[in-house]
Amino acid sequence: MKINANASGTRTIEVTEVQLQIIRKYSLLDRIANSMGIIDEDSLNKLRLTVRSLIATQTMASRELIELCVVLYHEDMKALGLNNLAKCYTEWLAGEVAKESTETENAEKENN
Repeated sequence: MKINANASGTRTIEVTEVQLQIIRKYSLLDRIANSMGIIDEDSLNKLRLTVRSLIATQTMASRELIELCVVLYHEDMKALGLNNLAKCYTEWLAGEVAKESTETENAEKENN
């Protein structure tokens, strides 16, 4: 998936499903917006510091978090890119939840 990094759409950042799964695993975009509901440069810096802190404290998880750094520290990543990443993640998560719900329903049908 590609997210726009600027308003004109001339710069994009590639985001993989693995990176979205890492965001979900660590709940990295939960409450990323400030108290007014805005995602800005401070939000991006906060997220970057959070990921750096997680890397420093979790040696086993470092590799997957470093995979996420490819997106977070991309030269074109700014507040707009983070906003678009959050939107992309929300859409992806809705699809994942729907898929999991369908799988659960199918498993229940098979057990009955």
